[in-house]
Amino acid sequence: MPEDMVEVVIDSIRVSLMSQQRIVILRELDAERYLPIWIGVYEAEAITISLQEVEVIRPLTHDLLKNVFGALNARIIRVEVASLRDDTFFGNIVAEVDDKTIEIDARPSDALNLAVRAHVPILVARSVLDTAGVVPEKDLQEQPKETPAGTAAISDEGEDRLSIFEDFFDKLDLEKPGEGDQDDDEPKK
Repeated sequence: MPEDMVEVVIDSIRVSLMSQQRIVILRELDAERYLPIWIGVYEAEAITISLQEVEVIRPLTHDLLKNVFGALNARIIRVEVASLRDDTFFGNIVAEVDDKTIEIDARPSDALNLAVRAHVPILVARSVLDTAGVVPEKDLQEQPKETPAGTAAISDEGEDRLSIFEDFFDKLDLEKPGEGDQDDDEPKK
């Protein structure tokens, strides 16, 4: 493995609630650093199909590409997310043909699709991870403490923010069930 590269795995594929775009989340193998990469819907579905080992009747495009490598006696060694320029990720498929190593320019989504099919390592340039990688905040990594009722405990800060509603609730004139002279099912006047 080249020294300037970091091995990652596909952590998950997410759907953006705002645009319905897909995001593949790569996780650094030995750390809690993530790299989100926006990819197309079809590429995301193809990765998911391969990761879930769904059998398809006919080869998908990325299956075909893997078969072409095999037919040409080329061995896929790894795929890379090699750089990030102008908010665009650039990737490579690194293969070996006739004892010669070649790098083929590829979109990261296509390279990732090939990696999950060929079961080869996924590497990301350290500079890309340093620029676009995300480390979750410690607070987000910790699970909220559970109360005996099974609900998340409210912090002191949260209690202070909620206290502004106390006056509001105290001023409400709410009848308790069974009080008053009207039936509960009838609208109140």
